[in-house]
Amino acid sequence: MLLSVKSVCKNFGQVSAVKSITFDVDNSAMIGIIGRSGAGKSTFLRMINRLVDASSGRILFKGQNVLSLRGAEMRRWQANCAMIFQQFNLVPRMDVVSNVLHGTLNQRSTLSTAFNLFPRADIQRAISLLERLGIEEQATKRVEALSGGQQQRVAIARALMQDPEMVLADEPIASLDPMNAQLVMDALRRIHDEDGRTVICNLHTLDTARRYCDRVIGMSHGEVVFDGPPDQLTTAVAREIYGADESFSEHSTSTEIREHAEHESVSQVQPKTPAQPVTTVN
Repeated sequence: MLLSVKSVCKNFGQVSAVKSITFDVDNSAMIGIIGRSGAGKSTFLRMINRLVDASSGRILFKGQNVLSLRGAEMRRWQANCAMIFQQFNLVPRMDVVSNVLHGTLNQRSTLSTAFNLFPRADIQRAISLLERLGIEEQATKRVEALSGGQQQRVAIARALMQDPEMVLADEPIASLDPMNAQLVMDALRRIHDEDGRTVICNLHTLDTARRYCDRVIGMSHGEVVFDGPPDQLTTAVAREIYGADESFSEHSTSTEIREHAEHESVSQVQPKTPAQPVTTVN
């Protein structure tokens, strides 16, 4: 068993944000979690990564209860379970490759981190990841000079620098236009297909879940109300997940790229001052 979630709950005072979630993942997969805002999706992912403590339950990864980890063991788990956020969580005034290299901070000394010193091999690996994601030409630019889609791919590269077995993506395309949403989702799918990593992705849009995910979990009011393959995610099921009536339309949430959609410009903002350079150490 790769991942086993057993009766996981999270309470904020008298409010139950996540209510006794239970499911198993036998093998590496790309899993989409869907549901309306406030369904508990983000809280659940943050419990897996240990950014939020669960109130009760167990989350077993390869037999180890990650909810019981503390200190250095918990930090190692967080490195092995990389998190990608909707708002990117990058350092805007720092260059792209340095942001990617921050994925190795848990492996670096305080001194090397303070002086922005990274081994040449790590820098080369960071550039290779940027090349894999199609943004290697942005390596020396400051992050604030990039488009939203490019920044999200930088965040993916940073996560991959950790060499995780599992990647958690919390609404990674919620703030992106359809073209960039597709680029980001294509990248996440390749991470699973080519690397064999498990990817769990919170999504709002049904068409994205059907197109990219091997399995879809639907959450409503903190509970799992659907768990199955994407071809079983019918409009009727979606209405139950989202608590909608017959006026519910998937078209309004679609990320499908229209015929005349244009790609977001590569770089619309130029940095006013040079970004801090990366220093190599042998």
